[in-house]
Amino acid sequence: MKALWHGPAIRGGLLALLAAALFGVSTPMVQRFGAGLGAFSTAALLYAGAAVVGAFSRRRIEREARVVRADLSRVLAMAAFGAVIGPVALAWGLQHTSGTSASLMLTLEALFTAVLAWHLYRETMCGRVWTAMALLLAGGMVLVLDQGRAGGAQLWGLLAVLLATAAWGVDNTLSRALAERDPGQVVMAKAVLGATATTMIALGLGEPLPSMAAALALFAIGASGYGLSLRFYLLAQRAFGAARTGSVFAFAPFIGAVFAVALGDRAASGMMALGSALMLAGVLLHLAEFHGHEHAHEALEHEHAHRHDDGHHDHVHDPMPVGEHSHRHQHQPLRHVHAHVPDAHHVHHH
Repeated sequence: MKALWHGPAIRGGLLALLAAALFGVSTPMVQRFGAGLGAFSTAALLYAGAAVVGAFSRRRIEREARVVRADLSRVLAMAAFGAVIGPVALAWGLQHTSGTSASLMLTLEALFTAVLAWHLYRETMCGRVWTAMALLLAGGMVLVLDQGRAGGAQLWGLLAVLLATAAWGVDNTLSRALAERDPGQVVMAKAVLGATATTMIALGLGEPLPSMAAALALFAIGASGYGLSLRFYLLAQRAFGAARTGSVFAFAPFIGAVFAVALGDRAASGMMALGSALMLAGVLLHLAEFHGHEHAHEALEHEHAHRHDDGHHDHVHDPMPVGEHSHRHQHQPLRHVHAHVPDAHHVHHH
C-alpha cells in the first residue's frame, strides 16, 4: 500500500502519534481526578501544567523563530478556543458521560481540523480524504445515537465533548500559522492565557477548591497530556500540515478508550463498537494517501527552523551550520517533482 510515509511525513507522523498517545491517556485520567471539581478549575490546573512545560522547553533564538507582536491576536484566539472552551467543555462532558464514549468522540477533532485546513490553508483534500472524513462523521453520529439511548444526561455530556472537539479543531487550524515559531513559546503563551482566564472564572463562580492530591494529579496530566502533547503536535504540523497531523492525532481517542476500559469503564456496547470501527477506518484511509506531482515554488522570504539537506534550503552560510537553525532566508523560484505534504513550502493550488 502506497502511503503518506515518505520524507518529512515520517517525522511528522511519529511526532503526531506521540502527541496522540499523551493526550489519549490524559482523557480518562482527567475524568478520574476531576470528579467533583468545577470544569473551569479543572481546565486551569491542566493548562497551568502545560504552561510550565512551555516555559522550560523554549529554545535559543538561533535555533527557533520567536513569537512576534503580530502573532498576539492569533495566540489569544488559540487560548480562547483551545485553552478555555475546549478543556472546560471536555471536563464538564466527562462528568456526564462515559470515559470510553467521550474518548472516541474526540476523533471528530480530525474532521473539524481537516475541513478547516482545506478551507483556510488550501491543504489537499482528494476523494480518499473526503471518504475518510465521512467515515469519521458517521462514527460520531453512531456514538451520539448510542448515548441518546442511555439517557439525556449521557447525551448532553457527549455533546459537550463534541463542542470540545470543534473548539480544538479551530485551535489546531489557528496554530498551523504558528507552526514555524518556537513551539515552547507558543505552548507557554497559550497555556498562561488559558490558565489565567479559567482561574479567574472559577474564582468568580465560587467553584470548590481541589484537594492537594487532585490538584497535583491534574497539574501533571496537563504537563504531559496538554503541554508536551501540544509541543509535539506543533512540530508535527510543521512537518506535514494541519490536516495530516489531525488524522494521525485521531488515534488519541482510541488510546484513551482502551485506557478508560483498563481503568474500569464498562460502558462498551455494540453501537459503540460500530462507531469506533467506522472512525478507525476513516483514520487509516486518510493515512493511506499518497501525493506527488510536478509543482512550482514561488519566491519566498520567511523565518523558521530548517536544515540544508531537505531539498528546499540551498542558501549559503559561512561557515555552514550543522543541524537545525533559524534565521530569515529567501527561496528562489523552483519547479520540481517529488512526493510532498502541505507544509510551509507546499501550499500551492491543485
